[in-house]
Amino acid sequence: MTDLASLFHVHRPRLFGVAYRMLGSRADAEDVLQDAWLRWHTADASSIESHEAWLVTVVTRLCLDRLRERKHATEQYVGPWLPEPILTDTLPSPELQLELQNEVSVAFLAVLERLGPEKRAAFLLKEVFDYDYSEIAQMLGKGEAALRQMVHRAREEVRAARPKFTVAEAVRERLLEKFMAAAATGDRAAIMALLSEDVEYISDGGGKVYAALKVLHGAERIGRLYYSIARSWPGIQYRLIRINGELGAVNLFEGRLHSVLSFRIDGDRITGIYVMRNPDKLAGIALGKL
Repeated sequence: MTDLASLFHVHRPRLFGVAYRMLGSRADAEDVLQDAWLRWHTADASSIESHEAWLVTVVTRLCLDRLRERKHATEQYVGPWLPEPILTDTLPSPELQLELQNEVSVAFLAVLERLGPEKRAAFLLKEVFDYDYSEIAQMLGKGEAALRQMVHRAREEVRAARPKFTVAEAVRERLLEKFMAAAATGDRAAIMALLSEDVEYISDGGGKVYAALKVLHGAERIGRLYYSIARSWPGIQYRLIRINGELGAVNLFEGRLHSVLSFRIDGDRITGIYVMRNPDKLAGIALGKL
């Protein structure tokens, strides 16, 4: 039992990294790891050639099952769906932080959500976790030729949605500080000056709190939105914080967490704003750590 537990613990950060990127939910990822542990507990570890490959295969297939089950629920979901944010400053271990430091931004996970389950799995296993096509073929039960085509198509879809220019951390911080100052006062002109013309705004309330039910587009429309927010919630406060490995923001109103904001930035303009308001997906964020 101790040996099994120790082996699982060694691979747990990677397994969580796979599950979280696949599902976009910390709670679902933890559930999948629990299911994987139960299967691992009954396995004959001595007969397994690669413990990591065995465990990643199990976790991947469990995630695929969850995604297929979730398809109907997502179709019934009220408004846009966004991944559950993780405050990466407060992750429990250096090993988990290392596994989540790359390719885990909210913008990236939102793009992955557009891919089918198997295409998402193949792309992540190849592009993020650097497994060989032969290994992925065994994990997913697919032929290598089909996998190569699947990964190629996923790579093109992801590339098309990514920013064209890399943004330095200091530039991102200055831009977000300007945005937070303008949003707190509802300064439409200042907000619009920071946004690209084709900026998109996605808000996830899950049907439980007020949120935009459709994706909003355009700097002018979003400028008006933040003007209204500042007047509807006077005294709302914005605070810079690291979310899913990138600088983002939280806002607080009357001492309560109002929402978590992630951003896609291209050059010197904000091209995407992702706002999490669903209380179920904010439950794991402690105010004391903000």
